[in-house]
Amino acid sequence: MTNRRTQGSQGEALARTLLETKGFRFVGSNYYCRWGELDLIMLDQNTLVFVEVRMRRSERFGTAMESITRTKQSRLMRSAQDYLLHHPHAGPLRFDVVGILMAAGMTRTQHLENAIESSSFM
Repeated sequence: MTNRRTQGSQGEALARTLLETKGFRFVGSNYYCRWGELDLIMLDQNTLVFVEVRMRRSERFGTAMESITRTKQSRLMRSAQDYLLHHPHAGPLRFDVVGILMAAGMTRTQHLENAIESSSFM
C-alpha cells in the first residue's frame, strides 16, 4: 500500500470515528464507480450521508474544505447517484465533508454538514 493510500485510510478511519462519536452509523466505505469514489457512507438517523474525507499536511495552499472543486462536487454527486441505483434509500440524503489537518505532531478535524449543495441532486 502506498504512503498516500495509507494516509487516506488513516484519514477515513479518523473521520469514521469522529462521526460515530456523533451518533452516525457506518454503512460502507470506498465505493468505487466510473465517476469516482465515495470515501464514507454513513447514516445520521434516517439521513444517508455521503462523506468526503480531505487530509492536509498544511494549510499553505488552502484548507481541506477549500480543496473541493466544482468538478469534485459533480463527481461526488454522480458517484452517489450510481450508489443509489444499486442501494436504494427512501430517506433524505446529504453530502458532508470531514477535513483533517495533520501537521507538526497534531491532528485537527472539522466536520461540515451539508458541505455540498445537493438541491439539484437526482
